[in-house]
Amino acid sequence: MKEIKLTDRKKTIELGEKVGQLLKAGDVLVLDGDLGAGKTTFTKGLAKGLDIPDLIKSPTFTIIREYHDGRLPLYHMDAYRLENGGAEDLGLEEYFDSDGVSVVEWAQFVEDELPADFLAIHFKRTDDENTRLLQFEPHGRHFEQVVTEL
Repeated sequence: MKEIKLTDRKKTIELGEKVGQLLKAGDVLVLDGDLGAGKTTFTKGLAKGLDIPDLIKSPTFTIIREYHDGRLPLYHMDAYRLENGGAEDLGLEEYFDSDGVSVVEWAQFVEDELPADFLAIHFKRTDDENTRLLQFEPHGRHFEQVVTEL
């Protein structure tokens, strides 16, 4: 596990961009943390690293937002509304096995659908409202290499 301290929104976007540049088709990232902890801000940077020009919005009300205009497609998912089930009906494995990168927020509600290899990123607030601690927990050799390169 690797921990990175970020002191502002810009650094969160820059780190997301760097991670995005290291990803390949079929990669799955799981983001967890409180509301407002920086998950969507990080995903904006990740999209930049995938050369996606679109404005990235939180998928809270849509469950899945798709962005296709980059080096790789980005599938941004918010599983919060699946707390009481329904994940198996969405065909998430089709996204996870696809030509794109999947980012899943609130993944504890779709744990049974996740592939064996993924990168978990835990967002933690600090006493300073602008500072965040990100913990990178790789599952699988590819993601161990991604974390090493950060």
